[in-house]
Amino acid sequence: MVKKSTMSSAEKDNTSLHPILPFAIPTAILLIGLGVALLVTPKGALHLWLCQPHTAFLDTWMPRYSNLVDWLPYVSIVLLLFYRAGWSVFLAGNLLLTTAIVQPIKHWINAPRPLTWFGDNMPDVVLPLAEGVRMNYWLSFPSGHTATFFALFFTASLLLMDTDMKAKGLYAFLCFILATIGAYTRIYLSQHFALDIFGGIICAFISTLLFYYLYVPRTKNTHFWAWNVQKLRK
Repeated sequence: MVKKSTMSSAEKDNTSLHPILPFAIPTAILLIGLGVALLVTPKGALHLWLCQPHTAFLDTWMPRYSNLVDWLPYVSIVLLLFYRAGWSVFLAGNLLLTTAIVQPIKHWINAPRPLTWFGDNMPDVVLPLAEGVRMNYWLSFPSGHTATFFALFFTASLLLMDTDMKAKGLYAFLCFILATIGAYTRIYLSQHFALDIFGGIICAFISTLLFYYLYVPRTKNTHFWAWNVQKLRK
């Protein structure tokens, strides 16, 4: 007797391009736009244009949003154990791979952060800074915060792709918006240049795609994706 598969048709086809497109397409458009801006606008001028205007509300809110990467990925990994263990492992592995890509590049290049760069190249410019934010001076490219935001929310965009939920594309686009805001906070706070954001997005994009196409095919025909903590308790 042939055992009937308990996987949905979408799970059986979860290595196709369809699940990644709702997040990948706007990300590609963002990268193209950033790439054009980087080519036609001087580094300093582009940064000054992007980090304005500063307001009291944004000076308070932007650092808090930026600091989400200090705890949200770890909380998400734990919470996913109550949904599906496969996605918890996927997110943890993806974040580790993203870090393994970003950190060697960051330390090898050791590029100056905006505060250092403007001090050396445009000393008359006073950068608008948010009060109370600890500024960094080196290891600018690529942006680790940006890479983490995009790896986290790219993974989140894939979570509901194998469900019957309507407006899955809208959900994925919301994940893209949340990741983009996280990346922009790094420019607003003058912790990174637009080029650093560009590099961070590419690192996360490559990491997520690699992990998706290497990891999912090896687990999609098992019960690993359906296992969760609640079932373990029963």
